[in-house]
Amino acid sequence: MLQLVNLSKDFAGRVLFANISWHLRKGERVALIGENGAGKSTLMKIIAGLEESSSGDIQLAKGARAAYLPQDGIVTSGRKLFHEARSALSDLLALEQELHQLGVQLEQLPHDGAEHHSQLHRYGELQEQFRHRGGYTMEAEIGSVLRGLGFTQEDWHRDCGEFSGGWQMRIALARLLLQKPDVLLLDEPTNHLDIEARNWLEQYLCSYPGSVILVSHDRFFMDQVCSRIAEVWNHTIADYHCSYSSYLVQREERVAALREAKRLQDEEVQKTEDFIKRFRYQANKASLVQSRIKQLEKIERIELPPERKKIRFQFPQAPKSGRIVLELKHLTRAYGSKVVLDQINLTVEKGERVALVGHNGAGKSTLMAVLAGGVYQSGQLTVGHNVVADYFAQDQANVLDGAKTAYDELYHDCPYEMVPKLRDILGAFLFSGDDIHKKVAVLSGGERNRLALAKMLLRPSNLLLMDEPTNHLDLFSKEVLLDALKGFDGTVVFVSHDRYFVNGLATRIVEVGDGKLTDYYGDYEYYLSKKEAAVLPGQGSGGKGQEKTAPHVDPCPIPHAPVVKDREEQKRRKKEEQARERQQQSLEHEIAEVERLIADLETEMNSPGFFDDPERGLQSGERHTALNQRLEQLYLQWEQLSQ
Repeated sequence: MLQLVNLSKDFAGRVLFANISWHLRKGERVALIGENGAGKSTLMKIIAGLEESSSGDIQLAKGARAAYLPQDGIVTSGRKLFHEARSALSDLLALEQELHQLGVQLEQLPHDGAEHHSQLHRYGELQEQFRHRGGYTMEAEIGSVLRGLGFTQEDWHRDCGEFSGGWQMRIALARLLLQKPDVLLLDEPTNHLDIEARNWLEQYLCSYPGSVILVSHDRFFMDQVCSRIAEVWNHTIADYHCSYSSYLVQREERVAALREAKRLQDEEVQKTEDFIKRFRYQANKASLVQSRIKQLEKIERIELPPERKKIRFQFPQAPKSGRIVLELKHLTRAYGSKVVLDQINLTVEKGERVALVGHNGAGKSTLMAVLAGGVYQSGQLTVGHNVVADYFAQDQANVLDGAKTAYDELYHDCPYEMVPKLRDILGAFLFSGDDIHKKVAVLSGGERNRLALAKMLLRPSNLLLMDEPTNHLDLFSKEVLLDALKGFDGTVVFVSHDRYFVNGLATRIVEVGDGKLTDYYGDYEYYLSKKEAAVLPGQGSGGKGQEKTAPHVDPCPIPHAPVVKDREEQKRRKKEEQARERQQQSLEHEIAEVERLIADLETEMNSPGFFDDPERGLQSGERHTALNQRLEQLYLQWEQLSQ
């Protein structure tokens, strides 16, 4: 389908890649990965014909076409959404127009004329071609793609200019998918998609008839879609025919083998160089010295892929808070007549990692703003004892000082004990070298967002409210952030469309939709299993909050379906068991803590003269009773889980 032959590209003397020879077969789905600046986007633009290579050739199969979706920057206006999407099918529309014109001509021609017969034959050929290429189902396909990417039917009649930047990129993606190029080139296609749209795109790409090359910082997405990883490093491409998760393991093994081979090679080279130095000026050894010199020249030196510095940091010690961190009671938030949150109740306890999920516009950011102290119409928001909250909004970058450098912006609010770690933290969020001395005013939107996030993570707090913290972060930075949050000893409430990040951090999922909240105590996989179980065929969809769903069609059907179903059932049960064990461990930890508190209190109450103060004795007695009641509840929950 696609062949790169000795392809090279350099910018002002800086080599991006040199003499790359690489091929892509029909139907392959490849993830292009590599360090920032390695040349991934440039390579895709060259394949799409948007940039020229310095040398080499690109060979596409006869009649094949490649099309590229950039990360951002596409804006469309002046046409209704449905018509804009429909315009992507220009070839089909031209065929439809020709069919219409032929039909008009046939109506006017005599039925017994020779021209009528030839035109009728042509009409039949075009009609069959139109049917074969999906002309009679194109309206349905347009609707399917638009719905899959999150557009409602009401949106179809809106002017494209009314949509914001993220939705503009969805429009561009819809057009590209409808065009069905033979080689689909996607640069960060999930950046502007919520979880539901990402799930739909995964299924779509799994059944895509052509080949796909994509760049993504969503490892879950790559695992689901791609069966081949192409790593751009050291000016070339290294191939791994596996998923991204398997690639991480295989790459470590490959690098370890390369490191050992380089060690042996370096030892051999050192021995040869020592021999040359020792006998260079001895006439009777001249031929041997020359032989060794030629050997050195012929050796192809092993080069190791660049190793990124292992960066780890910890949050400042979180102040102690009460058991209840946040509590909402019958809270309502509306914008005019539109009610976004309707009489909701929510309790967040100390140490929880709560992920808010739901489709775009469901009210996740609104709920996050309310939790951070935003306005609401009715109900009650109670902040727990000694809670110190820090809030990262989607537009958090707007509060940065444009006159400061990136380093100074962090240093200005940095606790003393974190100052030595500033450069490491900046590096984790992709600021390295001279980048840390750039003025905030000249940073891109993504860079400012990353800086705002890095700044937030320096402050001592015991409640983090984070709305899309993973936006504009690469895979490495997400891992650094995830590790730091796992080690955070406070409470986290967050919104993220990165499913690996959500699954790695969340201990509880709260689904926001239709003005209501639905709790799922477990990780993201547990949430998915419960959602899937709720819409199994035969169980109907008449329950409260459920929607009618089209039957699921597996894009990659596998033989022996009963065996697959058994395996899926085993996998689902295993996930539920793991979630139950996590809950049980959490309860055991809390039981131990409550028992310790009771023991400490009883020791205190048994001390001489303790009950000399009646008020003190009464309060301690009430607390002892409350702790024992709590302990009884915990044991009951633990027994229920054990059964």
